[in-house]
Amino acid sequence: MLPPTRRGILALAGGLAALPALARPAAARNPVPRTPVDIDIRSFPINAFTPREPDKQEFGAFAFRGGLELQSDYGGFGGLSSLRTDATGQRLTALSDQGQWLTAGIALEGGRLSALSKARMAAVLGPGGRPLAETGNWDTESLWIEGGTAYVGVERTHRIFRFDTFGREGVLARGVPSPVPMGANRMPANRGIEALGVLPRPSPLAGTLLAISERALNPGGDIRGFLIGPGPARDIFVRRTNDFDVTDLAFLPGGDMLLLERWFSAWRGVAFRIRRIAGDTIRAGAVLDGPIVLSADMSAQIDNMEGIAVHRNGEGETIVTLVSDNNFSFLQRTLLLQFAYRG
Repeated sequence: MLPPTRRGILALAGGLAALPALARPAAARNPVPRTPVDIDIRSFPINAFTPREPDKQEFGAFAFRGGLELQSDYGGFGGLSSLRTDATGQRLTALSDQGQWLTAGIALEGGRLSALSKARMAAVLGPGGRPLAETGNWDTESLWIEGGTAYVGVERTHRIFRFDTFGREGVLARGVPSPVPMGANRMPANRGIEALGVLPRPSPLAGTLLAISERALNPGGDIRGFLIGPGPARDIFVRRTNDFDVTDLAFLPGGDMLLLERWFSAWRGVAFRIRRIAGDTIRAGAVLDGPIVLSADMSAQIDNMEGIAVHRNGEGETIVTLVSDNNFSFLQRTLLLQFAYRG
């Protein structure tokens, strides 16, 4: 890796206390609204992914389609840990790691990100309509939306909440909890479920929920995950290499998985990579691995990248959207990046 930039050093200093290597506070730090709140988000364009090569737009099979640095005066904005886009790519739903939804419209100019519009934040609600942040289930790290159902993973309490009415009620839907099937070995409190996804066709396990931890390891050093569907849950694993941890996942139109991972060093900052996992290898007991299709360190316009989403645009291109978790630090940034993937 190249040495971090001054911006990177400042981001690193601001984020040390909140990155996964260190403990976070025991409860959410920002107020959770009792009803949805409309917020204003300021957008600052990112025209070059690698500032030292401002004209470079191609990164292997990925073509950079612009980015935004996002800011808001609303105190609950930030900490975005998972991301979904709708089928058109015109709307996003993101999850804060302090128990709040973010929904917004995505505006493009010339095929590149230009702004977010009609942004709203709301508490993630549990049974009885009580915010999860008030029940100890505030560390909401993973999100999947399939049809009209949403799934939210809570890292520290090792629960997954299912929102069956999300398609009708949106952020007002109430989740029903279920424990993550950890078996005899508990997961570390701050290394729990970090990525969720419902396996698509043509997988023979289509419809099964895949849950992958951030860094709960088996005796062989592989990252633990679970296949949750009809019948007992089954173990699945991800090969851990070069000290990268899992932060999110998404599926390509053909069924392969893109796995977003993050690396952190107190001396060299943060980096991210995306691995492509063949869909037909995702089965009970498997150790998942695949080629790295995109990676970047702090010489690029990145921060603590934690969310990934995939959609097809009107031209039939596969668009990959990434979001960063700023850890609610004023020295870190909330970034939204887009690429066209031609793999």
